[in-house]
Amino acid sequence: MRNLILFISLAFVAVSCKKTTEKQTIPVATSIDVTYAEGFTIQTFEDHKIITLTNPWPGADVSYRYLLKEGNSVVEGESEFDAVLNIPIENLVVTSTTHIPSLEMIGEIESLVGFPNLDYISSEKTRGLIDEGKIKELGKNEDLNTEVLIDMEPDAVVTFAVEGANKTVNTIKKTGIPVLYNSDWTETHPLGKAEWIKFFGALFNKEKEADSIFKDIERNYNQAKALAAQSQNRPTVLSGAMFKDVWYLPQGNSWAARFIDDAHGDYLWKETEGTGSLSLNLESVLEKGQEADYWIGPGQFNSLSKMEEAHTVYSEFDAFKNHKVYSFTTKKGETGGVIYYELAPNRPDIVLKDIIKILHPDVIPDHELYFFSLLNE
Repeated sequence: MRNLILFISLAFVAVSCKKTTEKQTIPVATSIDVTYAEGFTIQTFEDHKIITLTNPWPGADVSYRYLLKEGNSVVEGESEFDAVLNIPIENLVVTSTTHIPSLEMIGEIESLVGFPNLDYISSEKTRGLIDEGKIKELGKNEDLNTEVLIDMEPDAVVTFAVEGANKTVNTIKKTGIPVLYNSDWTETHPLGKAEWIKFFGALFNKEKEADSIFKDIERNYNQAKALAAQSQNRPTVLSGAMFKDVWYLPQGNSWAARFIDDAHGDYLWKETEGTGSLSLNLESVLEKGQEADYWIGPGQFNSLSKMEEAHTVYSEFDAFKNHKVYSFTTKKGETGGVIYYELAPNRPDIVLKDIIKILHPDVIPDHELYFFSLLNE
């Protein structure tokens, strides 16, 4: 009997040790630091990573989880992920010009093999690859040329959605090509958009490079913001323009409004709620903004004369009369793409310095406007 009890005891200890060992093998995740962006998280494990999109488009009630694994590793529950791909990837297709600077900055632009409507791309470096035939035309983002894309067999397609999934994405998925949403455009903090470089860093195993680049941008941004805060005055700012008798301008919690505030400017509609655009009638804008010191972002206009031709009422604003209207749409790439749309989300530090230069010229005297231009006659 004593031997039987001893045997049972030893068996119990052995089972307990086995259970303890099994518990110790549970993968431990480390989260990559994402400070400003609210739309994604990245968890890293020994042989894989998980990217989770929490806000793929405004008002979305779904999230997406992407598994990035290395080598021949097998991860439990792979079928439950929205996309599975092996990393580092070697080639990919992206669909927004805002993705281009991230690839360039981490040294992976030559991995780009396809893009919809190549004329939108302004970067000289990437245009050189287009001219060499290394990046193929894929039509329109809403209607990608799936035949050409499938023939490329990219390791991944990085796209975006305004209101939800589309048929093209479903078609690509059925071929086995991983499709990942990138929602950098939904971020409202200027540094939040720029932080999406870490998303691309994870795809290429270049997290350290992406983090280092972002920290430089963050430091530049915060230093410029601190300098602007020392200004004694806070100039008033008007924005937007009319389209079919409706004046569209940024809401108070928007990306554009945040830039003005961080540049120590007084955006006249800063108290409004929302992160998109306001739709106002002319009378209300004229009443509130007629005496604004500056007018930043007057739609697509490239001269004061064009503005006055479109609507003579524009000339009634003090900023127009005093030649203090600044636009970011005048500077374009060789095929017509607006440089601001492509690069500004990735380089908010430069945008902020531009606006500070406009509102407080003496704060950073050596800075020359990069994205913005003063509209002339």
